[in-house]
Amino acid sequence: MSKILEKENQTNNSQNNNEKKTKLLQADLVKDALINSIKKLNPVELVKNPVIFCVELGAILTTIFLITNLVQSNHDESLLFTSQITIWLWFTVIFANFAEAIAESRGKAQADSLRKSKKDLNAKKITSIEDRIGQIVDASVLRKGDLILVEAGSVIAADGEVIKGVASIDESAITGESAPVIRESGGDRSAVIAGTRVLSDWIVVGVRSNPGESFLDKMIELVEGAVRQKTPNEIALSILLISLTIVFLLATATVQPYVIYAGKSSTITKLVSLFVALAPTTIGALLSAIGIAGMNRLLQINVLAFSGRSVEASGDVDIVILDKTGTITLGNRQAAEFIPVKNITEKELAEVAQFASLSDETPEGRSVVILAKERFNIREHNLGEKDNLVFVPFTANSRMSGVDFNGDVIRKGATDSVIEFVKSLKKDTVIPEDLKAIVEKISRSGGTPLVVSKNNQIMGVIYLKDILKGGIKEKIQGLNYVGIKTIMVTGDNPLTAAAISAEAGVSDFVAEAKPEDKLDLIKKYQAQGHMVAMIGDGTNDAPALAQADVGVAMNTGTAAAREAGNMLDLDSNPSKLIQVIEVGKKILITRGSLTTFSIANDIAKYFAILPAMFSAVYPELSSMNIMYLSSPESAVLSAIIFNALVIPALIPLALKGVDYKPATATELLRKNLLVYGLGGIISPFIGIKIIDLVVSFLHLA
Repeated sequence: MSKILEKENQTNNSQNNNEKKTKLLQADLVKDALINSIKKLNPVELVKNPVIFCVELGAILTTIFLITNLVQSNHDESLLFTSQITIWLWFTVIFANFAEAIAESRGKAQADSLRKSKKDLNAKKITSIEDRIGQIVDASVLRKGDLILVEAGSVIAADGEVIKGVASIDESAITGESAPVIRESGGDRSAVIAGTRVLSDWIVVGVRSNPGESFLDKMIELVEGAVRQKTPNEIALSILLISLTIVFLLATATVQPYVIYAGKSSTITKLVSLFVALAPTTIGALLSAIGIAGMNRLLQINVLAFSGRSVEASGDVDIVILDKTGTITLGNRQAAEFIPVKNITEKELAEVAQFASLSDETPEGRSVVILAKERFNIREHNLGEKDNLVFVPFTANSRMSGVDFNGDVIRKGATDSVIEFVKSLKKDTVIPEDLKAIVEKISRSGGTPLVVSKNNQIMGVIYLKDILKGGIKEKIQGLNYVGIKTIMVTGDNPLTAAAISAEAGVSDFVAEAKPEDKLDLIKKYQAQGHMVAMIGDGTNDAPALAQADVGVAMNTGTAAAREAGNMLDLDSNPSKLIQVIEVGKKILITRGSLTTFSIANDIAKYFAILPAMFSAVYPELSSMNIMYLSSPESAVLSAIIFNALVIPALIPLALKGVDYKPATATELLRKNLLVYGLGGIISPFIGIKIIDLVVSFLHLA
């Protein structure tokens, strides 16, 4: 069992390590991004970002002013000062474009990798599931409903369902997971994806998508940003930034009349510099990059988000509905303990239980054999025909399984079934007095009791336990800590459900639940104003997935479930919902932190640029020069240089995201104000002063 839990933890750790190892700024991506940054100087392209568009207009104005002064030999202002301000304004625009371009370049690099797995795909199209000859056709001619035969070594040419056969498939090109998976007809492991390779055997696949509609196509569109929709919070923040830009634009426009009234004048260069220093350029430059990087972060955990709203909602979720089996527990009960009745030793019970499980190939049966080996070093016996073996399989009617061995009759199964069986062997069989207490204790703890008998004697009980997934308890505790209510849904009886929910630490549970109960539960909480998330894979989950604010469908699920969800988990891991919520919160926290930093940043720039521009007109403003900057020109130039350089300095943080750790809203606000609020105020004072010293030393102003 420890090996199972260890493997689960290794899987989670490997996913986290892969994300950490991804280089944020690769040389080839930087080169492409720089080229695209220049292309994005086109005003038609840049108008989509109003804040930076206004900065570009300011750069154009100062450029015209500089050229005019050169032509007319007008020296109202130092040409060196004007040219430097102009250059750094253009750098500000280019850096802002670079932030978005590098995020897009990372996505396009991922898209190119996906295209390689799609390029030049051929398929063996067949007319019926019995056809083994078929006709080789290009993947582009395949349509929904066609049948294709895929043999060992071939690449699957279209998304579909396995109609016949079973095969080992390499899905690493899509999911990044190197271990092959088994896909077979029927059940919940029948879905296959275009671009994956069959490693062994053969399968007949029923095509379920037309050209341009496959998962590969959707992934390529998503990572390239072609269909990225701005989230509601992103739109709201964009509106706020536009409003602030308009306010600061009007404020700057009214400065000149006041200066003229005081008998002085100000140049276009200084007015433009004032506006750029006032405007929220930092967050305006990084906002789009944060959104693109957020979508890419979901793709790194193999989740496709089909709408911007679902990404946003994943960060705002406050109710999470989790299936017990596969999400909270490993999905298969495991033997945890041998509990003998009076006068029977634990080793005697283990030996009989192992014999009863020799032909049981279920995970539960295998776990009994493993536990017997681990506890008492009881190994599987080499048995042959001379041993008079008769294996008795489990049936729904008997609710028992076991073996008849050299005259001994050994059984394990449901309590009432085994009791009835031993009494049928000998009517006056005495049932151990402590059996009932053992069975009830196991049931109350959330386990399943399997009674073991040898001939007409009850030997004891095997305690089958639902094993929690590795790390799931800590993840649930993290969700509960930040105020997200976790609800476990299970078909188990209330006693078992209560025990498992207590062990996992979920906030609440729904026992003996039917599939339609999930939909009612979601509607109930949404009516109370909550945001609800769930994950599912069956047709009966489709209504609930469609209703949920965040509905994550598993890739191996039915077509109805995949179409109903607004996200798709390519790994089909039920626990992925928790990771999706963490990614959503990371996006929100990153955007909030950088917005706080950007606004706090402006405060220091006011202390630099306002005294420099107006102390000659209003001498009282000289007291605001608390940084003791060298000269008015040096103060303005230093502020503009810092304003430009802070953008590329924050690009890695925008792409990587602010680290998310479970915390309450109060704790997050306190950290945000302390680190990014106070830090945003202090860093410009230090940065601008250092730049001023350099500018003064080099006599640049």
